[in-house]
Amino acid sequence: MGKGSTMVVCALLAGGCLFTVPLATPAVAASTGISHAPRIGLKPNRSTTASGYGWSSSNWSGYALSGNAGEYNIITGSWIVPTVQPSRGSTYSSSWIGIDGFNNSDLIQTGTEQDYYSGSTHYDAWWEILPASETVISNMTVKPGDHMSASIKNDGNGDWTITINDLTENESFTTTQAYSGPAASAEWIQEAPTIGGHVATLAKYGQTMFNPGTVNGSNPNFVIGNGGVMVQKQKQVSTPSAPDSDTDGFNVAYGSTAPAAPTS
Repeated sequence: MGKGSTMVVCALLAGGCLFTVPLATPAVAASTGISHAPRIGLKPNRSTTASGYGWSSSNWSGYALSGNAGEYNIITGSWIVPTVQPSRGSTYSSSWIGIDGFNNSDLIQTGTEQDYYSGSTHYDAWWEILPASETVISNMTVKPGDHMSASIKNDGNGDWTITINDLTENESFTTTQAYSGPAASAEWIQEAPTIGGHVATLAKYGQTMFNPGTVNGSNPNFVIGNGGVMVQKQKQVSTPSAPDSDTDGFNVAYGSTAPAAPTS
């Protein structure tokens, strides 16, 4: 593991940490083999351009900001863990925030997994720095409907701090890791993750909300052109709403119909 072997799990109370528990060695659970790839872009098509979305992808949907190297040094986001439905085969979904990956192969991220396989649903929290697969945070409990919040922050000197909180379960995790990506994009994403080198079939996750989010300590000021849809097997399978009225959040839903924007 890189420089960031300092990790704690804590219980939250009134926005603070009630206690900390150092994790035993090894500090984190072994990778599950699930990874969260950079955006796999598709050629512009009628469904994306006609609706005003700025991009389409086979593995991402949601909102992304893209700029110059070094432009994005801190991102925050909040989301609701969606409920996945049973399926005939194995299906997967992830909700996360991240830096990089929109137009490059680097990516630092943290989020939740919502999958259906082996006849049941599976939920967990994770963090990841490519090219490694996700590292499951085994000391956190994640359930459908939980309110999550997370941040990824550039500490300088090549170190970045990843924090994810389950506000419903009063649990938190943080780790500091070395990361050398260009920091040229920031994302709030509903994803079909990569399993065994292939993009998985997206789970029927219903709908979730990303709200609020910040970038570099400020409102991201989303516009519909920052949004993108997911297309699998020539079918639009995940679609974000327009931004909410204060331009810091959105809803995203399974299928081709855009949900209404959050009310605040």
